[in-house]
Amino acid sequence: MKNTILILLVSFIALTACKENNNTDNGLKRVVFDPGHLKFISNSLNPKKETMSALYGNEKALESLSKENQTPEAGAVMKLVTWKYHENPQYIGGTITGELLSIEMVQADNAGNISYDIKDDLGKTISPNKEERIKYFMSYHPVSRP
Repeated sequence: MKNTILILLVSFIALTACKENNNTDNGLKRVVFDPGHLKFISNSLNPKKETMSALYGNEKALESLSKENQTPEAGAVMKLVTWKYHENPQYIGGTITGELLSIEMVQADNAGNISYDIKDDLGKTISPNKEERIKYFMSYHPVSRP
């Protein structure tokens, strides 16, 4: 009889201790970016704006950034993807990507002409200072891989 009561008591405690969290997304929509053939090069974090960015590029872009060139080499393709970040509801002190804010692209054709394009979160094209943004792209240092 004692074992039955003990089992019922433990079962009752276990069932009442679990609570369902129905509000895990807090109204946020996460977007996963598919870089296609581009590889991850580096990332950055802006705590003031609460954004994080990831830079993707092809082999030519990686070579340009590794050599610390001021302009991308011919054939280089780079995309800088920026998300708003939020606190991770599953881990205290952790952050996760949230809304996709923008995708910037720098591309150098075989003739050395450099183009810059940006799409913001609403899909409209905006035009910041092209030269400054290209310099910003070129300021990234590739992460070292073991």
